[in-house]
Amino acid sequence: MSTLWQSIAGLPNFLLYFALALVLLTIFVAIYVRVTSYREFVLIRGGNVAAAISLSGALIGFVLPLASAIAHSVNPVDMVAWGAIALLVQLVVYAAVSRLVPHFREAIEADRAAPATLLAALAISVGILNAACLTY
Repeated sequence: MSTLWQSIAGLPNFLLYFALALVLLTIFVAIYVRVTSYREFVLIRGGNVAAAISLSGALIGFVLPLASAIAHSVNPVDMVAWGAIALLVQLVVYAAVSRLVPHFREAIEADRAAPATLLAALAISVGILNAACLTY
């Protein structure tokens, strides 16, 4: 029986980090959908695949470095700080793509997958690089 208690001794830390990660994810989504120039959830509910692709890429691009921050942080404050940096990085990726691709908003609203796929691929790629940098 003591082995079971030893195995779950880290449960309070797990719950703390998991709860903080969910809060950060919620904050990320709330900020991201306000920063973008189109209404992701309205478009997704209407069947817009491009909006789903772009938002999915941003989510993955954010969660990858957040997971790395959880795995490598020295405490919850450290994890939250690096999570905030991951959030900012994803906002920069969106800003860059939306400026580089002419009529980006219109393309997403028109359900064009090419610009959405580019955004998703860049968001995930930058998220992977960001996560790798957090392995210090």
